[in-house]
Amino acid sequence: MTDLNCATWNIHRAVGADGQRDASRVMTAVETAAGFGNLDVLALQEADTECPPHASIIDVARISHATGLTYQHDHETLRWGPQSDGFLGTILWVHPRFVRSHADVIDLPGHCHRGAISTEFTNGDMPFRIMSGHFSLMQVLRAAQMRILGQYLRRRPRMQTILLGDLNEWRPWGGFALSKQMLGGPFTGPALCTFPTKRPVLPLDRILCDQPGAVRDAQVIDTPATNLASDHRPLVATVKLTNVSGRETIS
Repeated sequence: MTDLNCATWNIHRAVGADGQRDASRVMTAVETAAGFGNLDVLALQEADTECPPHASIIDVARISHATGLTYQHDHETLRWGPQSDGFLGTILWVHPRFVRSHADVIDLPGHCHRGAISTEFTNGDMPFRIMSGHFSLMQVLRAAQMRILGQYLRRRPRMQTILLGDLNEWRPWGGFALSKQMLGGPFTGPALCTFPTKRPVLPLDRILCDQPGAVRDAQVIDTPATNLASDHRPLVATVKLTNVSGRETIS
């Protein structure tokens, strides 16, 4: 069966638990933490500087080398600007065995700059989509952002869609922002606490899918290296790829 091993991590602009900015600790954590081994998808948030020009913080080539994954912002239209690595701090890597067929960045409303990246891939004769972003703390803004994603999905071809990132939704059941009224359909997945690093009590980071039961074996990475590097803990999970009729696809 075709599985995607996915990870998402808000790296807090490389400001660690000690209040010091040190991007090398992020790279070291990705290279050494067991949960980052054998990944197919890696999404980072707050991985560029907060204010314009949203400049680079991390070494994306080093992360590509450590994980074997392909950096997805290879064209200027998929980055915020010439000094950025990602789109408003969101950076995505995907395994090179999957062929990207389409990619968009999506501007989202909010008091702070927000955005998402949507990428579509082929896996044999079955396409799938990965969407990643960092969403607002306020539910009313988060609902508007999710509504925009739902409208975007209605205009794109139907395919299995994975949504991962810092969704900033503390309610384990998902709340109004993650409802099918906003996204056009149910997105489900475990709600494990990832924030704050020292004593996680809020499930802000999520790996969700529009296919029921597709997200499996979710766990929060808890290592000295990851706990020092950011105020969020990374989240990893396996996503079972299915076709749109719900039948699991043999690879």
